[in-house]
Amino acid sequence: MFAYLQPDGSWFLSNAGIVLAGERSVHVDTTATVRRTQALLEAARRVGAPSRRLLVATHHHGDHTNGTATLDPEVMIAQRSVPEELATGIVVPPPGVFTPVEWGEIDVRMPDVLFDDGLTLRFDDHEIEVRAAGRPAHTRGDAVVWLPESRVLFAGDLLFVGGTPFALGGSVQGWIEVIAWLRTFDADVIVPGHGPLATTADLDAVERYLRFVWHLAHEAHEAGVPPLEAARSVDLGEFAAWLDPERLVGNVHRAIAELDGREVDVLAAFGDMIAYNGGRPLTCHA
Repeated sequence: MFAYLQPDGSWFLSNAGIVLAGERSVHVDTTATVRRTQALLEAARRVGAPSRRLLVATHHHGDHTNGTATLDPEVMIAQRSVPEELATGIVVPPPGVFTPVEWGEIDVRMPDVLFDDGLTLRFDDHEIEVRAAGRPAHTRGDAVVWLPESRVLFAGDLLFVGGTPFALGGSVQGWIEVIAWLRTFDADVIVPGHGPLATTADLDAVERYLRFVWHLAHEAHEAGVPPLEAARSVDLGEFAAWLDPERLVGNVHRAIAELDGREVDVLAAFGDMIAYNGGRPLTCHA
């Protein structure tokens, strides 16, 4: 079993996983660009991963699924919400949102096998458990991959380490609840969606951040303060050194929308994140 890490873990620089399973390899996520997925495949070859591949997508975002056609798995597995989110989402961001990226020819592939709560993959004497978060958090279709024998958890973007969590497409309140669920695995090692290898203790900082966002959104909602103004009014404190601080604005957009019981305006949220970033496109090194 191998974790494939892409420093520094900022926008579209996500982690993946490779699990050797007899005559097959099980991949956990791909990467954001064709070039980076080709590098992932080369790393898989170096560690002896068979070319017969299964793919588990931890959620639909492009930094985890844009490489599916390049990876070319026999079977792609995902939570039941993922096809709809893939079909309605934006694979490659429009110009001006991020600094330029060489994405390559991205071909969106739909999952072959869907699950609601989870499923177990069995290979010889080994088991790989795929479990759904069960509620919106980072997205509506988050899932994790659990290796019970080695006590390793591939958490997808339910865990960011050193980077700002992003709940725009999910739920701030739901994510707080999911953090408690992640702790129940009692993993020895957690592979986050972004950032270096982690342990259960790293979940604490994410929970503190989400509670910080929820509190800020409550105050802004009661005072009628727009998300961008609310984000500009606070000191990020212990979270100031985290990558991509502009995500605070998107998170407040999501939290206020939750309080209002409405859908979030994604375009407005990204516009405000760019404004928070000094009017400049968001930095992406993918």
